[in-house]
Amino acid sequence: MIELYLDYEYWVAAVQLSLAMLGMGAGLRTSDFGEVVQHPKAVSLGLMMQLLVVPLIAFGFITFTQLSAGVVIGIALIASIPGGTVSNVFTLLARGSVPLSISITILTSFACLITTPLILDFLIADFMPDNFSMPAMQMAIEIGFYVLIPLLLGMRFLAQYPSYAESFSTFCLRGSLLGIAIIVFGSLGAGRLDPSNAASTDLVWLSLFIVSLTLAGIFITKTFGLSRADNSAIEMEVVVRNINLAFLIKVSLFPAVAGQVNTTADLALMSLLIYGGWQLLMGVGLIMWRRR
Repeated sequence: MIELYLDYEYWVAAVQLSLAMLGMGAGLRTSDFGEVVQHPKAVSLGLMMQLLVVPLIAFGFITFTQLSAGVVIGIALIASIPGGTVSNVFTLLARGSVPLSISITILTSFACLITTPLILDFLIADFMPDNFSMPAMQMAIEIGFYVLIPLLLGMRFLAQYPSYAESFSTFCLRGSLLGIAIIVFGSLGAGRLDPSNAASTDLVWLSLFIVSLTLAGIFITKTFGLSRADNSAIEMEVVVRNINLAFLIKVSLFPAVAGQVNTTADLALMSLLIYGGWQLLMGVGLIMWRRR
């Protein structure tokens, strides 16, 4: 059974990401982009945080700490991906600007077609084998097929069948969660999520990384004089990221092979899973703080 999972791990990751983006698209309308025109300052700051500040924070951790190569790759993947669907929900619960959150999520999802390969190449080129070449074109095609097209199809479904869109979105998002569960249990069964492979200092630095993103999201946005609701939206976009996309890119960079152990790839996957748990905790903390 585990061998079967390893044989089809890439497609599990691709399907779960596509379902997540379909579900997200089925909750979006073209009018949601109006936030870009109405509040260009807030949107511009959100994009700057996502595409510049977060990668620079990751660069600092990668450069000035002695992280294992797998954790470095995990942090680089986290820094190179946009916010995810959960950030929009968390923004709503934190009484933030949901239209702003949605606008930033959509724009960074489109931008990642170009920015994700560039950021990854910048952050991890020195940690890959000498004969490694960043598959930028392959990654761009995958992002197009499994992020942008499902997103647009989901939006089309909402426009065509508005009365069924909510149920369709819920079905897709639950299917995506099932896909993540399959990845976790399949990796556990293959012995690839062994905490003993990670040094305690790696786990500490990984935890400090997400704390740093949270603090950057809180304090940098305050200096630009935005409303409380806009600040909350940008904070969530910085912290809560599209780990679904990171799973797919990780699988694409390091295809699983039955009977072969790749400690670097396993540590990268573990870093993504740990961050996924941490970001939910941080998101809940921000919700509680903002709702006071």
